[in-house]
Amino acid sequence: MKQKEDNRLLWKFASLGSQILIGIGLSMYVGSKTDQWLHFGSPVGIWVFPLLFILAVIIKTIKETSTKK
Repeated sequence: MKQKEDNRLLWKFASLGSQILIGIGLSMYVGSKTDQWLHFGSPVGIWVFPLLFILAVIIKTIKETSTKK
């Protein structure tokens, strides 16, 4: 039974890692397209969108792992 729980935890973290990588990639793509559309001189969208995504993931992780009182 212990092996089954370990495998479930492994798959949970593997899926979380792939979701983060895909999310960062998509946010960089959206940021690039936003920069092209708004004709920014510097890559503002490529910096802002991934940072917002990472911030959202951190907040979500903190809320899920915090102890309920």
